Amino acid sequence: MKLIPVRTGRRAMLSAFSLIGLALTLSALCSHAAAQDQTASAAANSTETSTQPKGDFGSYRTFYLMGAASQHDANDIVTDLRNMLPRARVYYVQSQGALSIEGSAGDIDAAQKMISEVDRPRKSYRLTFSLTEMDEDKTVGTQKVSLIALDSGEKTVFKQGSKVPVVTGSSAENNSTHTEVQYEDVGLNIEASVDGSSDTLRLNTKIEQSSVSTEGASGSAPNAAADPSFRQTVLQGSATLVPGKPLVLGTLDIPGSTHREEISVVSEVVR
Repeated sequence: MKLIPVRTGRRAMLSAFSLIGLALTLSALCSHAAAQDQTASAAANSTETSTQPKGDFGSYRTFYLMGAASQHDANDIVTDLRNMLPRARVYYVQSQGALSIEGSAGDIDAAQKMISEVDRPRKSYRLTFSLTEMDEDKTVGTQKVSLIALDSGEKTVFKQGSKVPVVTGSSAENNSTHTEVQYEDVGLNIEASVDGSSDTLRLNTKIEQSSVSTEGASGSAPNAAADPSFRQTVLQGSATLVPGKPLVLGTLDIPGSTHREEISVVSEVVR
């Protein structure tokens, strides 16, 4: 009867050892599974990294722009290339008007095709403005001004006249008076820009005529001490031109006379 507790204790010990062994086995299996997951994840990351595109800079070429008439035109071409060829390196040399491109052979070929399509020479137009002074139906005199403008939208400016001094202030220093003078442009000022094609050429103009008034600011004759009074006329607007066909931009009356001035323009393709 005393041997029964001993056998029971031995069986309990064997059961305990079995449970410990099972726990160790499960722990080892879990560790092995986690290691396999980490290995698989690392392999996946390695595969993903290896499939990422790598830049190929085995080719290099310089292109000289022929049609870019301004820095804005060149910047547009550079932006186009960088957006369409993200793996290539594109540099613009402003002093040379050149594009340096480094990339794969395919990038260089694509860049050459794109540049040939977008870098086209701008057409030049000669704009002839006629300012005709008329007394009723009789022509008194005509002034003609010719400008060359590119179809890039950039302004061409013509100025003719003189600078009139205007006293803006004075100050006393060391028993002497210092006078501040500002000069105003007086005469004819023409600003013109064109864009579009020869069939639908859009013209933007601003024609400004100014002069010193024969009357002072208070309506009396001017004197040396009085500030000069200026008369100014501005004609600004947009129009569509047909090459070779004159277009009247506007007509204005000349103050102090019965005369009027008619302003017209005609365009022709230079190249």
